[in-house]
Amino acid sequence: MRQGRFRQSGWLTDIFIERDTMIRRTAGTLVAAFLALAALSAQDIPVKAHTLSNGMRVLLVERNDEPTIAAGWVARVGSANEHPGMTGMAHLFEHMMFKGTNTIGTRDARRDAELNAAQDQVQAQIRQELDVLRERQRRGDIADLMDPLARTPKLQQLLDEFARLVKEQRALIVKDELDKLYKQEGARGLNANTTKDRTFYHIEVPANKLELWAWLESDRLKNAVFREFYSEREVVLEERRQRTDATPTGKAFESFEAMIWQAHPYSWPVIGWISDITQLSREQANAFFATYYAPNNLTAILVGDFQSSEVLPMLERYFGRIPANPKGVPQVITQEPPQIAEQRMTVELEANPMLAASFKAVPGVHKDAAALDVLGAVLNGQSGRLHKELVLKQKLATTAGGGLSGMKYGGTFYLSAQPVPGRSPEELESALYAEVEKIAKAGVSEQELQKVKNQVQASSYARMESATGLRDALAEAEAAGSYQDFLDEPARLQAVTNQEIQRVARLYFAKENRNVLLVQRKAMPNQSMPQGGK
Repeated sequence: MRQGRFRQSGWLTDIFIERDTMIRRTAGTLVAAFLALAALSAQDIPVKAHTLSNGMRVLLVERNDEPTIAAGWVARVGSANEHPGMTGMAHLFEHMMFKGTNTIGTRDARRDAELNAAQDQVQAQIRQELDVLRERQRRGDIADLMDPLARTPKLQQLLDEFARLVKEQRALIVKDELDKLYKQEGARGLNANTTKDRTFYHIEVPANKLELWAWLESDRLKNAVFREFYSEREVVLEERRQRTDATPTGKAFESFEAMIWQAHPYSWPVIGWISDITQLSREQANAFFATYYAPNNLTAILVGDFQSSEVLPMLERYFGRIPANPKGVPQVITQEPPQIAEQRMTVELEANPMLAASFKAVPGVHKDAAALDVLGAVLNGQSGRLHKELVLKQKLATTAGGGLSGMKYGGTFYLSAQPVPGRSPEELESALYAEVEKIAKAGVSEQELQKVKNQVQASSYARMESATGLRDALAEAEAAGSYQDFLDEPARLQAVTNQEIQRVARLYFAKENRNVLLVQRKAMPNQSMPQGGK
């Protein structure tokens, strides 16, 4: 689901998976939607904000048209809160939070705890053996410390013992008990996702089952048990292999992101590096959980059929019992230095040729983000300038687009295109930049500006129409700043002027601020040159 500039997934995903739904609408439909909703303002979304005694924030929006509640809570922690050596921890936690508690997910809590402790002891010894192999790898005695052939007899013995402990524990586990408890009471959509800046847990529950939600969610925050921790690392590694390593462009995009961000933790992937994932320990997880999953780093969001006066005491009773973290959350203090030169990356892959250019931009709450959003709408979509010029007029590309990906601590503005057969990605580059330069020099027409304002406004209002859409939008805004940022977004977008669009086009699209990825089709052995070249 797209969440405007509060959407946190990377722009690389946007290029190939999503095109904004507002782009697919006709201009007439968009204008009609905009006019129908134009009377709305921030005050028309009656958000009631409250802080519990332990510092946990609560956002409530009463909507009594359906007997359901879109519920969720967001932890303000993502991969940007990690550090080298433990990348992937935030995403692994998304998995671990479904493993249960002292009362959910096991048939024998006492023995389960004993097995967790025994696994920790064995894993500590395994890490010592891996340290030895790591040194041997550093000296060139072995090629890969994870190669089964490189294992010492002691390491193999420890691995066998660990496998025995895992097998015994799995006999005690009640698999997916949390999900089953919800489903048998009529709830649906239990899920979570992790980004660079936040982790979001959400579900839809019948209105008369809200107290069940409060009990279950507060229980997994207060009494979480990270069972299957070490075996779940393997699940994450398999997820990484399928989504990144096994795809033609996965590793290339990952390397490109690492090239873009010189200093900031946005440089590593949300799922983490393989060498880090394999070494994460439950001891690290416990410290991470105590720091970032404390109530004073969480916001709960409820949108649906309830009375706030009845809900707030309930939330205090269940969530208020969780102790706060008196130390607070460490701030992400590393700032990305100004880029001093264009960076370029060319890869040959068994994939369609493409070009992507990423310009360092601003966080989603920055004062220039609204103008960049509108600029993106001018360029993007079937009626946008890039499609009209590169696809329809010059017939250089099959697709062309662009837009802002504004995260919490920074952002990028991307331009992308895929060439038609017989053309190369390099031929698209100057044409992409030319469209931005036209806007920087001459701006946009009033008619064009109003059209795209109508589009982005309609998209913003559409998110307010459904309970789940509003819940998700409020969660994204809370993770990046404040829910008020989302409510104020339509007014900020409407206030964007032609002069502001020209200014941001000149400011952020400088050559030294540019990062370029060229994907060439890998030549087959009998080919003299890559397909797509002249």
